[in-house]
Amino acid sequence: MTELIECVQGDIARQADIDTVVNAANAQLRSGGGVAGALHRAAGPGLVEACRPLAPIRPGQAVVTEAFELPNRHVIHCLGPVYGVDEPADELLAACYRNALELAERHGIRSIAFPALSAGAFGYPPAEAARIAISTVLTTLPRCPGIERVRFVLFDATSQDLHRRTLATLQGDRA
Repeated sequence: MTELIECVQGDIARQADIDTVVNAANAQLRSGGGVAGALHRAAGPGLVEACRPLAPIRPGQAVVTEAFELPNRHVIHCLGPVYGVDEPADELLAACYRNALELAERHGIRSIAFPALSAGAFGYPPAEAARIAISTVLTTLPRCPGIERVRFVLFDATSQDLHRRTLATLQGDRA
């Protein structure tokens, strides 16, 4: 399964070789800072219109839209928990990744790129967020045989290194 999961530093809005990107959404599915702002700017106004009837969403929930001007087929929007506010935070964060993968499987999506959900403005401690994300992906992928590749697209080298080390540790635990 190692080749199925990769961790790269980059821009989530520039993943042209991936079917679907995941938006670190807010409850109203509107543009904002970080990932949501980057994806909305790149996708153009069609994304706002597509999101409007789907909002609001709850922490842990995932919904899918077209990708519009992004180089992808779809955007899956996930609302991660705000750390210290939305509880149980670990279960809600895991639900984001699980629900996104299951939604991707139902839509015939073969590749998906995730940001580090909740690890930015929502305040989730990065190491714990990475552990939950990768652990959830590893346990969910066997139930999603149509998904051939999962990419974590991280903002900086520190996050990329953290995710790579976490992936290596968790895969080692499963060997």
